[in-house]
Amino acid sequence: MLTQALLVDDSRSVLNFLKRHIEAEGLVEATTFLDPVAALVCAQERVFDLVLVDYEMPHMDGISFIRTFRRLPGCTDIPIAMITSRQTDDVKMAALQAGATDFLPKQPQSLEMTVRLRNLIQLGAAVRKLNDRAAHLASEVAAATQKLGEREEEIILRLALAVEYRDNDTGEHTLRVARYSRIIAEQLGLPARLCRDIYLAAPLHDVGKVAIPDNILLKPGRLTDEEMAVIRTHATIGERILADSSCELIRLGAQIAAGHHERWDGAGYPNGLEADEIPVAARVVAVADVFDALTTRRPYKEPMPLEAARSYLAENAGRQFDPACVEAFLSRWDEVVEIAAGQRASPFHRTEAPLAPVVEDTAESRPVEDHSAKAVPAT
Repeated sequence: MLTQALLVDDSRSVLNFLKRHIEAEGLVEATTFLDPVAALVCAQERVFDLVLVDYEMPHMDGISFIRTFRRLPGCTDIPIAMITSRQTDDVKMAALQAGATDFLPKQPQSLEMTVRLRNLIQLGAAVRKLNDRAAHLASEVAAATQKLGEREEEIILRLALAVEYRDNDTGEHTLRVARYSRIIAEQLGLPARLCRDIYLAAPLHDVGKVAIPDNILLKPGRLTDEEMAVIRTHATIGERILADSSCELIRLGAQIAAGHHERWDGAGYPNGLEADEIPVAARVVAVADVFDALTTRRPYKEPMPLEAARSYLAENAGRQFDPACVEAFLSRWDEVVEIAAGQRASPFHRTEAPLAPVVEDTAESRPVEDHSAKAVPAT
């Protein structure tokens, strides 16, 4: 590939000489401009390996040109030589401070110009090779990072599904919670990386259920106070499983596992945190988790209609849920409905037709013996 040179001088005769001289050995292709402003416009659209610019020009002198050129994307390392007959120290210092690499004397037959030009051409070619190599390495790193991210996502989802197989009546609960959580995080305006991480870590919110005995976890009837206490330990157990990981994503999963049953008003568990004391990721997943629990069938309850579940969230914003998270969730209701509708065709969901829905009063936990007779969802 030929070295691409940008030549800028207000003298056509000088430009023609420079072009012939620099292209003489067939290693360089030169693009010439009489107008420095037009040359800068071109430099924004094309990549050059070497720049030669006159010092004294109308509209913009060489020093101003160099300073402006250096601010263009990808132009910080390109060799620039300023052509001038004024070899004073103040001009040289100003040019160097602006970003000049070298100087060329304005003497067409100068041996010094020939030698300096050859050196600049070699330097420009070397810089281009380094930049090409850096771009190639960056591309390889990006590809490897993407593969790691995809594997990370797969591992987390498979772990979450392994937990879900113990409570398979919930269908693709963990996957829907992840999608709902991403909607909330994005609508809250959280950083893109955090939105992605919440989406990936949300399926781990119930990982602590691996330690809950089957006779309690899968019990079709109401739970006793003692059984309810055991169920509630899944939040702390989940945190223990995921905490202290070297992986930032797993540590976020620990926050979610520990905090997704905390309440905005402080009446939740396991630590009774309130409002902003609850990590934002846990507040996001709390809304997503309860909504999905309300709207899907469980061994002990029938699904609540979507509009009824929407009303439940709105009524409990500022009490059970972070009001900002509820507002964010409901503001993208059409997407929520699409995700919820997808559960009907899920291979994890029961194939028989659902029974008539029952509207529950609360969504904090499964029902407890001798308490309200109305069924409430476990999340």
